[in-house]
This record gives sequence, structure tokens and C-alpha cells, in this order.
Amino acid sequence: MYKGDLGGDRSGLAQSAIHAGSGFVDGFVFYLANTEPYSFFLQYATYKIRKDATSVYPFVFNDIMGLASHGGVQEEDVKLALKGHIKEGYKFNPESPISPDRNEFYNESPTSKDTVHLLVCVVPADKIILLQDKMKEKLRKIRKDASELNIPQVVIITKIDQFCPEIEEDLKNVYKVADLKIKMETFSADVGVPMNCIFPVKNYHEEIALKDEVDSLILCALRSIINFCDDFIHFSHSRYEPV
Repeated sequence: MYKGDLGGDRSGLAQSAIHAGSGFVDGFVFYLANTEPYSFFLQYATYKIRKDATSVYPFVFNDIMGLASHGGVQEEDVKLALKGHIKEGYKFNPESPISPDRNEFYNESPTSKDTVHLLVCVVPADKIILLQDKMKEKLRKIRKDASELNIPQVVIITKIDQFCPEIEEDLKNVYKVADLKIKMETFSADVGVPMNCIFPVKNYHEEIALKDEVDSLILCALRSIINFCDDFIHFSHSRYEPV
């Protein structure tokens, strides 16, 4: 499940993942990430990566309304979504969490297929230093909720090419730029996510063809996400297997 700040680039990341995973750039466009975030980020949505013309890969991405220091998605809604209590299509209310009473989008009895297997926090590289203490506290609280459910968490740092001219010139410099590493380390310390769970990527946003250097970072993050999800599933099953 994706979460991030309002005006972040979760939809751009989802679209980039679909491009890299499916092997081509198609015409499917998600809602705009930087325009009127309150009107575009209200709905709980599910995205799939197409494997070929007739099938998709056996996992999905769920996107939620973004976080904000004031407003944004309710922390209780995030916790309920992690547990599988929120159905696709629910429109988040920044003023109050979903009510279990008489709400068609509240799932009273979620199955393992409804629950979240991994939580992804998406943060643009240029926003890391701008995160307010209240936002960091929200992120720590949500991370704690996920950890109590044994749900792993990763962080995707987007727009790295717009953050640094050296990276824009050559993506291979991504792990050579000290300033980016420092900001990733700062975010890791502030929120509590280990450095080996933080992945820098460049989104597809103006390209009309796939690029290996862009795909490599995205696919590296996707591969780790899938591995973490696989570990979560095996751990969950082992808890209930007879000794």
C-alpha cells in the first residue's frame, strides 16, 4: 500500500512501476500528482501491473489519500486499510475516519487477500528537508501501527533527477551524491526506517520510451518490495502452522 504527503508523487511512481514492469510505456494515465491534491487523492484505489495482453502479475498496489501536517488522510484510516477494513472506491475524509456503521465501503470481515502485506512511503527527494515535526510524528505513528501488525515498510524517494544536476545528467551517480545520501540518512533517523529499506528512483514523466537506467532503479525497488511481501506471507503462515 502506498502512502505519502499531499502533492507527492505516488501516482507517478505507480505509473513508472507499471511501465518498467510491463516492459512498455502505454497511454494509461493516473491522476496528476501535483495538481489540487485534495480533489485527486481522496479515493482508495488499486493498480495492477500488466504481464502481457491477457494477464497481470499476482500483486496489486493500493493508493491512499496523502498525509499532511494539517489535514490529509486520518491515521485511523491508514490503520484500518492495513487491516483490510477499507474497500476500493472509498473516498477518504480528511476531517474524520471511516465509520463502520452503515458504510458500504467498510469491510467488517477482511480475509488475508484484503490485508496489506507491505507499506510503502513515497517521498519526493526535494521534500525530505521540508518535512515538519508533526508530519514526522505521523509517519512514526503509522510505522508503529504497521510494525505491530508485522507489516514491513519501505520508503521510495522519487524525483531524484530533479533534486540534483549530477543525477539528472547520469542516473548512475545516484549512489555517489553525498547530499542525497545525507538526506536519506536523515529521513531514516527521523522516521525509523532502515537505510536498506529506502530506495531512490526516477519516475517516468516525460519519456515516450523505456530507459534501462530508469528501469533498473524502479525494478530494484520492486524486487525488494516483492521479497519483503514474500517474507511477510511466509512469516504469517508459519505462525499458524502446527509444530
